[in-house]
Amino acid sequence: MSITTTKLSAAAGLCAVAAGILFIGVQINHPHLDANFAVTGEYLFRQSLKLVMAVLSLIGITGIYLSQVRKIGVLGLLGYVIFGAGYLAMMCIEVMGAVVLPTLAASAPGYVNDVLAVATGAKAAGDIGMLAGLVTFSGISYLTGGLIFGIAVFRAKVLSRWAAALLSLGALATAAIPLLPFINERLFALPLGVAMIGLGVSLWRGQRAAAVGSRPTVRIGQP
Repeated sequence: MSITTTKLSAAAGLCAVAAGILFIGVQINHPHLDANFAVTGEYLFRQSLKLVMAVLSLIGITGIYLSQVRKIGVLGLLGYVIFGAGYLAMMCIEVMGAVVLPTLAASAPGYVNDVLAVATGAKAAGDIGMLAGLVTFSGISYLTGGLIFGIAVFRAKVLSRWAAALLSLGALATAAIPLLPFINERLFALPLGVAMIGLGVSLWRGQRAAAVGSRPTVRIGQP
């Protein structure tokens, strides 16, 4: 089996699809985050899925960017870098959430509750140090990067334009969550997840079509 850029790009598309499905699925019936929940098996399972989602998303957007690097321009590069930084920060937060917080839940429940509150967009009662800055950076870079990257992909006209538009609109809608306190913020994962699925399918189909079109034609009677 030979490894080609077409196959790698197609695999990146599938990673984006899987990331979108996980992003939506992990929000379903999500319990309230606090120190009591942080010591349960369900919490560890959900944190693990979030970490896998962040890794797959980073692979997916890398494939999306590289598949149209000549057309997506400087705006696309800017969006990719910021969006990717958001996912990298998210990965760090999810690792700490899975490994560190459960060990502190019994001895420092107030700190754990504050970290989880900040992670969900609420205010902490105490000081959680530089972790608050990391969470803020993750949120801003994720939403800003998603907005810019979606616009760049839409303008490039290579992959699904509706999915690119939904990515940008989903990022804008998520940024408006503080203005909509009575709406469940986890509902805003739906458009972003669907956008990742749409872009991933579009990338996978494009690479599959390119692979089929590049196969040599064998004519009967030729040596």
